[in-house]
Amino acid sequence: MGVQGTLEYLSDLLRSVKSKKKKKQIQTVAVKIRMDCDGCGRKVKKVLSGVKGAKSVDIDMKQQKATVTGYVDAKKVLKAAQSTRKKCELWPYVPYTLVAHPYVAGAYDKKAPPNMVRSLPSTATITETGVDDHYTQMFSEDNPNACSVM
Repeated sequence: MGVQGTLEYLSDLLRSVKSKKKKKQIQTVAVKIRMDCDGCGRKVKKVLSGVKGAKSVDIDMKQQKATVTGYVDAKKVLKAAQSTRKKCELWPYVPYTLVAHPYVAGAYDKKAPPNMVRSLPSTATITETGVDDHYTQMFSEDNPNACSVM
């Protein structure tokens, strides 16, 4: 290895040290945004296409959903969607098969698309009420004042 090879090796080594920046992953961000007409859809698509790193923008008027794909951050996409002055939030729905209890009060939503429910944190669970305990004690065999049919 001559002097030329050594210099190339060192320059490649220095270049790799400088370019250790974290590369962004291609990401898909879905936003629920209220769109009433085609003009609203065009406006939303134009604004979301202007987000730095956005490769494609898909608008679904029926589900009130905008999907941005590219090297984007969810917070930036949501901020851009809010700049249209329309009611918006990150897409809150997941397929009901992914939720342990899809018909809990917080998960079930009448406005959700078919086969979808609101995503809930894993800490949300079904809790038993005291009324259930009352009925089980009322008809217990240990209770002398229980129903005479038993």
